[in-house]
Amino acid sequence: MNNKPEILSPAGDRECLEAAVDFGCDAVYVGGQTFGMRAGPKNFDMQGLADAVKYAHNGGSKLYLTCNTVPTNDEAEAYPKFIAEAYDAGIDAAIIADIGVMAMTKKHAPGLDIHMSTQVGIMNYTTANELYRLGAKRIVLAREVPLRDIAVIRRNIPEDMEIEVFVHGAMCVSFSGRCLLSKYMTGRDANRGQCAQPCRWNYHLIEEQRPGVSYDITEDERGTYILNAKDLCMIDHLDDLIDAGVSSMKIEGRAKSAYYTATMTNAYKKALGYALDGKKVPESIVNEVYRVSHRPYCTGFFYDHDNAEQYYPDSQYCRDYEFAGIIDGYENGRLLITLRNYFTLDQELEVLPPKGEPVVFTPSEMFDKNEEPVRAANRAMDRYYIPYGSAFPPKSIIRAKNNR
Repeated sequence: MNNKPEILSPAGDRECLEAAVDFGCDAVYVGGQTFGMRAGPKNFDMQGLADAVKYAHNGGSKLYLTCNTVPTNDEAEAYPKFIAEAYDAGIDAAIIADIGVMAMTKKHAPGLDIHMSTQVGIMNYTTANELYRLGAKRIVLAREVPLRDIAVIRRNIPEDMEIEVFVHGAMCVSFSGRCLLSKYMTGRDANRGQCAQPCRWNYHLIEEQRPGVSYDITEDERGTYILNAKDLCMIDHLDDLIDAGVSSMKIEGRAKSAYYTATMTNAYKKALGYALDGKKVPESIVNEVYRVSHRPYCTGFFYDHDNAEQYYPDSQYCRDYEFAGIIDGYENGRLLITLRNYFTLDQELEVLPPKGEPVVFTPSEMFDKNEEPVRAANRAMDRYYIPYGSAFPPKSIIRAKNNR
C-alpha cells in the first residue's frame, strides 16, 4: 500500500488540465467525448486525450479517463474501439462503473489499471475484494462511507488495492449520485452526465384541492431548498484520511473552471504535505478553499453528522473572490495580464503562482492594451498591464477580493 496519498484533480478541458498539472496534482481525471459522467464540459477527443497524457506525464502527473456511464447496447458495441484508442493514447487508468465495461476494458486494453467508480456504491470490503478478484486496482468508495468503515475496509482488502475518496467539492442528495430527479423533471439524465441539478431548486407544496396555490414547506417566505446539499471540504482533516488508509484524495469539479482547479489543487497539495509531516495545516492554506465560489462547507458523511450535507436557506454560492485573470509575462516593470473577469483599482488583488504562496497587493495604476490608463479592467480576454516590482511565473493566477 502507498502510504503517501495522491492528490487527484479534475479537468473538463485543456486549460483545466494544465492548471491541475501546473499547480501540483499527482494525477488528473478527464472525460472523453463519450462514456463519461459529465456531458457539460468540453472534454477530450482522442487527439486531445493523447496530448493531455503527454502534458500530464511531462509534468509528473498520471491521467485517468472516466468511463463511468452505464452504456446502452449500441454504446457497448462502440466501447471496445474507444478504450483501445484511449489505451494507445497512454492513459494510466480507466474509471468504471459497470461490470460489462470492466470486462471489455480487460479484453481490449490489457494491462490498463481499472478504478471502480463511486457510482458502483462500494460500502464494504466484501464488495471490494470481489472487484479485486475481477481485476480492479482501485475502488472509489461511495461518499456515504464513514471514516471508521474506511479503516475496516483497508484492513480487510489486499495490500496493493487502493482506496480513493472525494475530499472536496459538490455533493449529491442521492446515494452515490444515483439520481432520477433530473431525468424525471427535465428529460436530462444525471446518470449519463446531463444533470440539470433540480436538487438546487426552491420547492413549495401544492395542496390537491387548491390547484395553483403554493405553500412554503418552512416558515420562510423564500420557500425551502430541502434537497440542496452543502459542499464537501476535508482540507483540515486529511490526517484522519491518512490514518484510515486512503490512497487517493479526489477533488470534485470537472465542470468547474481552471481557476477552481488550480486553487484547490494548490491548497490540497500543500495541506497534504503538512498532514504527512504530522503538522497542523496552516490557516492560510485552509483559507484558500474560501477563495473560490462554493456553497457552505461540511465534512459530508465522514463523521456521521446528522444532516451534514444539507443546506436549507438557499442554493446560492459564496463568492468572496473573483478570478480576475492570468499572468502571461513581465515586461518593463509591468505584469502582462489576460483578463477573465471585471475588477477595478479599488480592489485588493492576490497573485497565486503555480506551486507557490499567494501574494497580496493593491495596484495604484493599470493600463489597457492601447497603453491607456484605466481604473477598471472590463474587457474579458483583453491584455492589461499592471506595474509591479517583480515578475511572477507564467500562468500565475490573479484574483480580486469583492468589496462588500
